[in-house]
Amino acid sequence: MKEIISTETAPGAIGPYSQAIKTGNMIFCSGQIPIDPQTGEFVSADIAEQTEQVLKNLTEVLKAAGSDLNGVVKTTVFLADMGDFTAMNEVYGRYFDENKPARATVQAARLPRDARVEIDCIAVV
Repeated sequence: MKEIISTETAPGAIGPYSQAIKTGNMIFCSGQIPIDPQTGEFVSADIAEQTEQVLKNLTEVLKAAGSDLNGVVKTTVFLADMGDFTAMNEVYGRYFDENKPARATVQAARLPRDARVEIDCIAVV
Protein backbone atom coordinates (compact mmCIF):
# COMPACT_ATOMS: atom_id res chain seq x y z
CA MET A 1 0.00 0.00 0.00
CA LYS A 2 1.26 3.47 -0.82
CA GLU A 3 0.34 6.92 0.41
CA ILE A 4 0.74 10.07 -1.68
CA ILE A 5 2.44 12.82 0.32
CA SER A 6 1.51 16.40 -0.46
CA THR A 7 2.15 19.63 1.42
CA GLU A 8 1.64 23.28 0.62
CA THR A 9 4.77 24.18 2.62
CA ALA A 10 6.91 22.91 -0.28
CA PRO A 11 6.55 23.64 -3.99
CA GLY A 12 3.85 21.61 -5.69
CA ALA A 13 4.70 19.12 -8.41
CA ILE A 14 5.20 20.78 -11.80
CA GLY A 15 4.30 17.62 -13.67
CA PRO A 16 2.47 14.32 -13.32
CA TYR A 17 4.20 13.14 -10.15
CA SER A 18 3.85 13.38 -6.35
CA GLN A 19 6.04 15.31 -3.95
CA ALA A 20 6.67 11.97 -2.23
CA ILE A 21 5.31 8.47 -1.84
CA LYS A 22 5.25 6.68 1.50
CA THR A 23 5.04 2.91 1.62
CA GLY A 24 5.51 1.09 4.89
CA ASN A 25 8.25 2.94 6.74
CA MET A 26 9.92 4.18 3.53
CA ILE A 27 9.54 7.62 1.94
CA PHE A 28 10.58 8.28 -1.65
CA CYS A 29 10.85 12.04 -2.23
CA SER A 30 10.79 13.47 -5.73
CA GLY A 31 13.53 15.90 -6.65
CA GLN A 32 13.17 19.38 -5.24
CA ILE A 33 14.42 22.49 -6.98
CA PRO A 34 15.02 25.91 -5.36
CA ILE A 35 11.48 27.27 -5.60
CA ASP A 36 10.23 29.36 -2.71
CA PRO A 37 6.77 27.89 -2.01
CA GLN A 38 5.46 31.34 -1.03
CA THR A 39 6.36 33.05 -4.31
CA GLY A 40 6.65 30.17 -6.77
CA GLU A 41 9.97 31.64 -7.91
CA PHE A 42 13.61 30.67 -7.43
CA VAL A 43 15.17 32.12 -4.28
CA SER A 44 18.15 33.43 -6.28
CA ALA A 45 20.69 32.39 -8.89
CA ASP A 46 23.34 31.68 -6.21
CA ILE A 47 24.15 27.96 -5.86
CA ALA A 48 24.48 28.14 -2.06
CA GLU A 49 21.10 29.85 -1.67
CA GLN A 50 19.54 27.42 -4.15
CA THR A 51 20.91 24.43 -2.24
CA GLU A 52 19.60 25.87 1.03
CA GLN A 53 16.10 26.24 -0.43
CA VAL A 54 16.13 22.76 -1.93
CA LEU A 55 17.00 21.26 1.46
CA LYS A 56 14.32 23.36 3.18
CA ASN A 57 11.79 22.06 0.62
CA LEU A 58 12.86 18.45 1.21
CA THR A 59 12.57 19.00 4.96
CA GLU A 60 8.95 20.12 4.54
CA VAL A 61 8.05 17.13 2.36
CA LEU A 62 9.65 14.75 4.86
CA LYS A 63 7.80 16.46 7.72
CA ALA A 64 4.49 15.93 5.89
CA ALA A 65 5.39 12.25 5.62
CA GLY A 66 6.20 11.94 9.33
CA SER A 67 9.99 12.05 9.09
CA ASP A 68 12.86 14.53 8.89
CA LEU A 69 16.39 14.80 7.53
CA ASN A 70 17.64 12.39 10.21
CA GLY A 71 15.57 9.69 8.50
CA VAL A 72 17.26 10.18 5.13
CA VAL A 73 19.24 7.13 4.00
CA LYS A 74 20.07 8.13 0.39
CA THR A 75 20.17 11.32 -1.67
CA THR A 76 20.91 12.09 -5.28
CA VAL A 77 22.22 15.55 -6.04
CA PHE A 78 21.91 16.82 -9.60
CA LEU A 79 24.06 19.81 -10.52
CA ALA A 80 23.85 21.83 -13.72
CA ASP A 81 27.60 22.47 -13.34
CA MET A 82 29.96 20.24 -11.35
CA GLY A 83 31.95 23.42 -10.73
CA ASP A 84 29.25 24.23 -8.14
CA PHE A 85 30.08 21.08 -6.14
CA THR A 86 32.13 22.76 -3.38
CA ALA A 87 29.54 25.47 -2.65
CA MET A 88 26.67 22.96 -2.75
CA ASN A 89 28.58 20.52 -0.55
CA GLU A 90 29.27 23.16 2.10
CA VAL A 91 25.54 23.88 2.51
CA TYR A 92 24.62 20.19 2.24
CA GLY A 93 27.11 19.36 5.00
CA ARG A 94 25.39 21.75 7.40
CA TYR A 95 22.10 19.88 6.94
CA PHE A 96 23.67 16.44 7.21
CA ASP A 97 26.35 17.08 9.81
CA GLU A 98 25.68 14.00 11.98
CA ASN A 99 23.43 11.88 9.77
CA LYS A 100 25.43 11.37 6.61
CA PRO A 101 23.26 9.44 4.13
CA ALA A 102 24.57 7.59 1.12
CA ARG A 103 24.79 10.00 -1.82
CA ALA A 104 25.39 10.24 -5.53
CA THR A 105 26.19 13.56 -7.19
CA VAL A 106 25.91 13.93 -10.93
CA GLN A 107 26.09 16.72 -13.44
CA ALA A 108 22.93 16.96 -15.53
CA ALA A 109 22.74 18.54 -18.96
CA ARG A 110 19.74 20.61 -17.86
CA LEU A 111 17.49 20.73 -14.79
CA PRO A 112 13.82 21.78 -14.54
CA ARG A 113 13.31 25.53 -14.96
CA ASP A 114 17.09 25.79 -15.43
CA ALA A 115 17.77 25.24 -11.72
CA ARG A 116 21.41 24.91 -10.73
CA VAL A 117 20.66 22.11 -8.23
CA GLU A 118 18.01 19.44 -7.63
CA ILE A 119 18.03 16.88 -4.82
CA ASP A 120 15.85 13.83 -4.23
CA CYS A 121 15.98 11.42 -1.33
CA ILE A 122 14.85 8.18 0.22
CA ALA A 123 14.07 8.22 3.93
CA VAL A 124 12.61 6.11 6.71
CA VAL A 125 9.96 7.03 9.25
